[in-house]
Amino acid sequence: MFVYSLKANTIKFFGVLSLALVALITLIAFLPSNEPDVATAAGGDGSGGKTVSISYGKVKTNEDRIKFLEQFGWNVAAEPLETEEVVIPAEFDKVFAGYNEIQKSQGLDLGKYKKKKLTRYTYEVTNYEGYEGKVLANILVYRNKVVGGDICSADSDGFLQGFEK
Repeated sequence: MFVYSLKANTIKFFGVLSLALVALITLIAFLPSNEPDVATAAGGDGSGGKTVSISYGKVKTNEDRIKFLEQFGWNVAAEPLETEEVVIPAEFDKVFAGYNEIQKSQGLDLGKYKKKKLTRYTYEVTNYEGYEGKVLANILVYRNKVVGGDICSADSDGFLQGFEK
């Protein structure tokens, strides 16, 4: 016959250890990502050089996406022209690396989303000045957060730029 006894101190030790483990797991689960949902930009947007806060998070609805673009001064059509699932490639070719440089210049980086499935929303811009052709706004969204995008012309010999005017 085998008898094993526990002292009260042993029970307290395992109880405290269990509570600490639960607290650690809860803390990790609710920690925000290391990417801010709000970034600041200065000048260039018609604000007279003032610092402006740009929110990249909480873009769940069509209205949220339109408001996101309005932060940069863009007016777009009420509905997207296209909604498409895209996968960021594991390795960037020369073209995609160049596109990611545009993203980095606006404080974003698609390198963090390699092999991830994103949703691309394409809107028609209605207030682009100095260009007569069709202008599009592309927004890349991952888990209700804008992680990339651009303003571009629909022409093959047109332009491509970040969100800033």
